[in-house]
Amino acid sequence: MARLYPFRALRYDPARVNMEDVVTQPYDKITPAMQQHYYEASPYNLIRVILGKHEPGDTEAQDFLPHGEQARNVYTRAAETLREWRRDRVLAEESEPAVYGYSQTYTVPCEVPGTPETRERRGFIALGHLYDYADKVVYRHEQTFPKHKSDRLALFKATRAYCEQIYMLYSDPAFTAEKLIFGASGPGKDFSGMIGPDTAPADLAITDEYNVVHRVWKITDPNTINLLLTAMADKKLIIADGHHRYETSVAYAKERSAQLKLPFKQAIPGDEDSSPSVIADGDTRSTLPVPAFPEAAMMMTFVNMDAPGITILPTHRVVHGLTSFSSPDFVTKASAFFNVKELPTPDLAALNATPGTAFLAATGDGNYLLTPKPDVIAAALKGISPRQAQLDVVQLHSIILDKLLGLDQDTITRLGNVRYIREADEATALVASGDADIAFLIKPITLDQLRDISLSGDVMPQKSTDFYPKLLSGLAIYALD
Repeated sequence: MARLYPFRALRYDPARVNMEDVVTQPYDKITPAMQQHYYEASPYNLIRVILGKHEPGDTEAQDFLPHGEQARNVYTRAAETLREWRRDRVLAEESEPAVYGYSQTYTVPCEVPGTPETRERRGFIALGHLYDYADKVVYRHEQTFPKHKSDRLALFKATRAYCEQIYMLYSDPAFTAEKLIFGASGPGKDFSGMIGPDTAPADLAITDEYNVVHRVWKITDPNTINLLLTAMADKKLIIADGHHRYETSVAYAKERSAQLKLPFKQAIPGDEDSSPSVIADGDTRSTLPVPAFPEAAMMMTFVNMDAPGITILPTHRVVHGLTSFSSPDFVTKASAFFNVKELPTPDLAALNATPGTAFLAATGDGNYLLTPKPDVIAAALKGISPRQAQLDVVQLHSIILDKLLGLDQDTITRLGNVRYIREADEATALVASGDADIAFLIKPITLDQLRDISLSGDVMPQKSTDFYPKLLSGLAIYALD
């Protein structure tokens, strides 16, 4: 059972800032060039909190300092910045608890066959209770790495705020949440899977740098909120984006529960004394649930897997820094596991037209379409579950990167010689310029594959999915204090 909560969000005051100048893409999608652009866009851009710049003389987060000496680093500056913006009312807390309808209208990138196509993805922003994976409420689909989690934990502890959302998927063929939020009684005219005019204007509308239109509606009616939370109580949640932030938030919740002498699982449905705390809301005296302690929940956006509008893009792999890489040698080795067909160009159309598992390998000497030899692949991956073994990305990592190129996950993490790139043209250009040895173009994971892998308890390699578009950071902030 999933427990959700409304919250009094910190939100930018549109009278003080131009909203399009202060929001950002998620921190892990921000390149150095994007970071600089955000810095220049506005002195109130959220980049200063979620991904600040390092400065000479910065201390490390865990450094021991002499008595009286203050730490100075990206995390302390982020906390100072957030305090200043709250003090100056650039960021102000909402007057009443709410959940937020969230719509993203976008053109599907050309990486997806049959596009361009305009789609709309709808969901809502609320707090979600933090669970261990063992509780079988929240499920992951990707591996995580300690370095990324330690960075986010230092930021969370310093700022005492969650500025970015976890992107959560759930299944509801009846579209219960959509009807409550976007139906006749909510901001949307109707939920039929089609983009159309809304009967109530959005509280906020922003167009980002990818021409994605983000719209937000604030829902404060206690009865609507309680109906929504009740409808979500029996849902299993799958992390689409934000694995590192989710696991970091769970670790922080456990740490704080120990400090507060409150059991971490106190608010899990089914446990003894697990009833949620409640707050009275205005004159209605309707009760709305709140977390047992602030760190027990994290800000999330919930999207129905059964609704239209979800797009998963492929994430291509580009390998550089290999010792004495030889295209003919690679083809010879690959032929033991795959059928290899040479192509005149690294054409995504040829890849997408190939049924089943397939990769396109682009080298300086030629381009090759690889399709698996089923019996050979099955023998090579006999220690891997059948659900995983049939995935393109698993065969790429387990067979091609590991067995053929000697790049297991530990080596990739240590050497950093595999880049993950969305655009196929960018990936192949790195090979053509000599800046990479080989690029692997792959197909995207399907939503059904992700659902099956996650709910079975399996995980895929890092960067197996690229959900598009990303959730904007800065639409709402969950302050723990």
